[in-house]
Amino acid sequence: MSLALEEARKALAADEIPIGCVIVCQGQIIGRGHNLTQTLQDVTAHAEMQAITAAEQTLGGKYLPDATLYVTVEPCPMCAGAIGWAQISRIVYGAPDPKRGYTLFAPRVLHPKTTVTSGILAEECKSLIQNFFQNKRI
Repeated sequence: MSLALEEARKALAADEIPIGCVIVCQGQIIGRGHNLTQTLQDVTAHAEMQAITAAEQTLGGKYLPDATLYVTVEPCPMCAGAIGWAQISRIVYGAPDPKRGYTLFAPRVLHPKTTVTSGILAEECKSLIQNFFQNKRI
């Protein structure tokens, strides 16, 4: 999760919503990403989408059944759908997203074999995103 937080800080430095993601398979980082929605002017350029694309390119295939995805904030329904289609076996996220998280809108979107662990470094993940939005409101 600390590497996902590093990715989130890259997003913050680029004035993007600070969410970061890292995908690991067999002890190796195979993909990483952070939000690029403003930079790319693309609403789908979420951290998870960037990391999934990188991981699939690294492995040369579209399925990631042996991978674990670490992300600083609970995935949105779009990202959870992509995680499901990629058949990622495990998700680990930091802070919940009670307004836009997949558990609110699409709790069954993940692959049936996917396991989820939440709350890892949750306060640090939550603080990063809350501070970003507080500073935007000033």
